[in-house]
Amino acid sequence: MIKVGDSLPAVTLSEYSEVEGSGCSIGPNPVDVQKAAAGKTIAVFAVPGAFTPTCSAKHVPGYLQNHDALKAAGVDEIWCLSVNDPFVMGAWARDQKTGGKLRMLADGDAAFAKATGLTLDLNGKGLGLRSNRYSMLVRDGKVATLNVEAPGKFEVSDGATLLAQAQSA
Repeated sequence: MIKVGDSLPAVTLSEYSEVEGSGCSIGPNPVDVQKAAAGKTIAVFAVPGAFTPTCSAKHVPGYLQNHDALKAAGVDEIWCLSVNDPFVMGAWARDQKTGGKLRMLADGDAAFAKATGLTLDLNGKGLGLRSNRYSMLVRDGKVATLNVEAPGKFEVSDGATLLAQAQSA
C-alpha cells in the first residue's frame, strides 16, 4: 500500500469537461497523474462509487464546504477519485454542483486504486473492484499525509480532517 513519502503512481485518469479550455476538449480528457501533481499541493480523496449514499451525502459536500479553507491553507487543487467512467463522474459533478471546485477524476479501470494498493473488493455486492475510501495530502507528487478508512467507515477521510492536516503542515 502507498505510504507517506511515496510518489503518486504513473497512471492516467480521465476527467469529463463540459467546456473547452486550458488545452482540454469537451468530453473525457486524459489526466497524467504525475504531470498534473507536479509542483502542486493537492487534496486527494477517493470514494467507492459516484452517487453512493455516504459519498454523495457526506464526502463530496464536506470537501465543497472546506474548499475555501483548503485553498487558504495552500492547497492548489482538490481531486475526487472513483472507479467510475468519466461520463458518470461528469454527471456526478453536475449533481453535486462541484462547479470547478473539485476535479472529479475517473479511475475507470482501477489503475490508480491498484497501483496504490487501495482497492476495495465489492464483487459480492455486485459492484466489482472499487477504490477504498481515503484521503491524502500530496505535495509535488509525493504523499504527505494518508488517511485510510476501515471498511464501511467514514471517520478520517473527510474534508475537515484533511484541512486540519493541511493547516498544520
